[in-house]
Amino acid sequence: MTIKEIQADIVDEFSMFEDWMQRYEYMIELGKSLPIIQEQYKTDDNIIKGCQSKVWVHADLEVDKLVFTADSDAIITKGIIAILIRAFSNQKPQDIIDADTNFIDEIGLKEHLSPTRANGLVSMIKQIKLYAIAYQTQLG
Repeated sequence: MTIKEIQADIVDEFSMFEDWMQRYEYMIELGKSLPIIQEQYKTDDNIIKGCQSKVWVHADLEVDKLVFTADSDAIITKGIIAILIRAFSNQKPQDIIDADTNFIDEIGLKEHLSPTRANGLVSMIKQIKLYAIAYQTQLG
């Protein structure tokens, strides 16, 4: 699936819920299905700067696609990074670089997060894009 198709699926899933409590519960469930980062990658180098809670993200290039793993010490944040990883993992670096993140606004996520969590969300997206840029440069 393309990034756009995955993002459209995520928007559809979130639109099924009536209120934000249900959406938060769904995010917590998504966090439980997150591909967990291996302990060896839970280092300061992989911590997302700008997040209130601890969030680790690691990327590996498998053939020509980036595969992300992550973890967080906060359940909501774990759900947020799970959504982003679902959208961007197993995609080509250039596709990640070119992808927009409008689906975040479409599900209303940013407006329902505290300012510090919203900043963390922006930092997570930025880090995913930076990984893509780094690996795209290697593929060159």
